[in-house]
Amino acid sequence: MDKGIVKLAPSILSADFAHLGKHVGEAEQAGADRIHVDVMDGHFVPNISMGVPIVASLRRVTRLPLEIHLMISDPDVFLDEFTEVGSDAFLVHWEGNNNLHRTLQRVKGLGKRVSVVINPATPAAVLEEILQDVSIRQPQRQCSKKSSKT
Repeated sequence: MDKGIVKLAPSILSADFAHLGKHVGEAEQAGADRIHVDVMDGHFVPNISMGVPIVASLRRVTRLPLEIHLMISDPDVFLDEFTEVGSDAFLVHWEGNNNLHRTLQRVKGLGKRVSVVINPATPAAVLEEILQDVSIRQPQRQCSKKSSKT
């Protein structure tokens, strides 16, 4: 990651769906790098949100990459559908995934970028099993050194 570069991925979860295309266009004009789409199934998380038809609609109104956050049980079932309608990247959870290694390989096989996310209560140690399958990125902290005169 380049030092000093901020990447913006606004989520459409709280958007007014009657004006979704307009809002995505505004985000694009404001400098967004990609659009974040939260997909919830009512099982993995209690809420239900958007799915494949929304992503297909978004693809028609933006050239920005569409980053799909799959907060769903068994995400493998939906990877092909989301890919077919124009998804560019996936965020998948360790929790609720029957075989995370297989999911990562499937997404990579589709030619898409994949990230693994965990819930705040999940210890990071659970990710040890898939470390060989992912790239580890650690943001560089920038510290300003100021001299002070006393």
